[in-house]
Amino acid sequence: MRLAIFADIHANRQAFSACLDAARSRGAERMVLLGDYVGYGADPEWSVDTAIGLVDAGALAVRGNHDNAVATGSETMNAEAQAAIEWTRGRLGAAQRRFLSGLPLTINEDDRLYVHSEASNPPRWRYVQSAADAARSMIATPAHVTFCGHIHRPGLYSMSSTAKMTSFVPVSGVPVQLLKGRQWLAVLGSVGQPRDGDPAACFVLFETVSCEITYCRVPYDVATAAKRIRDNGLPVWLADRLAVGR
Repeated sequence: MRLAIFADIHANRQAFSACLDAARSRGAERMVLLGDYVGYGADPEWSVDTAIGLVDAGALAVRGNHDNAVATGSETMNAEAQAAIEWTRGRLGAAQRRFLSGLPLTINEDDRLYVHSEASNPPRWRYVQSAADAARSMIATPAHVTFCGHIHRPGLYSMSSTAKMTSFVPVSGVPVQLLKGRQWLAVLGSVGQPRDGDPAACFVLFETVSCEITYCRVPYDVATAAKRIRDNGLPVWLADRLAVGR
């Protein structure tokens, strides 16, 4: 089965629409959503409703820290992120908030684990920023492949049976086979707010039979997404950063 996996959508309608269209055109048979449907961007209602529709159609979905912040108000964030969360909370209806609060933190499927942050302690929302971070996550699960987001920068890590680590930044459009003799951690880039210097939206295609992963970058209408942020009175930096992928 060909999976399309998305993380950190962040209420960016233009980016998520472009990624969904690209995934479907490339033969995706099932969607997996790794959280942070809201926050930063100007279309939280559309993003959550789209996620609900995908789940109703068979997609898998986990909760991110921004989703948790909207639902519980218990997350600590920087000033721009907090302003966006407070604005978002006022835009979502009760059913949309229930959907976010009811999402699990992790989902296990066959030999795969889906989580927003990492596997060792999902509620702490730790970032995977190094091989040591990746190793901590992989040691915590027997899964052959863990898929996560949260950091908004793509990366691919593996660990051998003797705990030898490898790490690299995947090249867009170049398939990588995730060999069975190693554990793998695939850190997705962000759909709605990339931070690796490339403004193009990012998602992953994964072949469950061949264990082949392909990182995909998708150009989208950044100007419209940024204008929506400014027009809704959200912090200007949240709009400006989209054009530079930071």
